[in-house]
Formats: sequence, structure tokens, C-alpha cells
Amino acid sequence: MTVTLNPYLGFRGEARAALAFYASVLGGAPVITTFAEGGMPHDPEHADDVMHGQLDVPGGLTLMASDAPADMDVPTESSVTISLSGGPDDADTLRGWYAGLSAGGSDVLPLERAPWGDDFGMFTDRFGTGWMVTISGLGPQEG
Repeated sequence: MTVTLNPYLGFRGEARAALAFYASVLGGAPVITTFAEGGMPHDPEHADDVMHGQLDVPGGLTLMASDAPADMDVPTESSVTISLSGGPDDADTLRGWYAGLSAGGSDVLPLERAPWGDDFGMFTDRFGTGWMVTISGLGPQEG
């Protein structure tokens, strides 16, 4: 068996919309199980909320997400940020992901050449998830 490490994002009623948004940018198709489908006792008003959602992105990336029941806390701030990185061959893909995922969110640092020679940017998406994008191996900026 192979061990994997992947982000599991928590939402309050927005997991389905977030997974659909991430799929529209990253690719793949979300697979969702609601609380009702999972047989979990849950407030009937929230039976269609996401108990577990998974997005497998082409290239081996996986995002998971769920909606927290009303009696569970969802942190409003987190020290976790999702990092997407690659080299020069991935530059177009990573720039496209940065543009797509940051739409409707807020830039922390625009994606541009950093002093250490990589293109680097940070943003918070429209669902409050923090992201970093790094394109390595580009070298120092000329000029």
C-alpha cells in the first residue's frame, strides 16, 4: 500500500461548491457522499451537505473536503496553506491554476519573479483557502 498525504478542507455548507470550483480549474470530477448517503445521523436540513468529497486531479493531485455539522467547529483561520509547485515545464499549467484559483479571492503576493529566482505567488481563494504557487528553476530575473 502507498501512503499519501493530501489536504482535507473543512467548510460549512460550501464543500460542494468549492470542489466544483477546484475541478473547473484543476480538472477531474468531484466524487461526493452526502450525510444522508453515508447514513450519518444529521440534521435533516443538512442531509445533502458533503460528508466526504474527493477530487482527483490529473497528474496525481488529490483534494478532499467536507461540510462540518453545526455542532463541530470550523476554524476561521488556519496556518495551513496548499502549495502547488513545479519547474519550467509546468509553468503554463501553474500560471493557469494561479489565475483560475485566485479569481474572486484576494492576492497576498502576485505571481512574479522572487529575489531567489523562482516565480512565486500567494493568494486566498473565494472560499478562504490559502494557496502558494512556485515555479522553480527559472533563474534570477534579468535586467
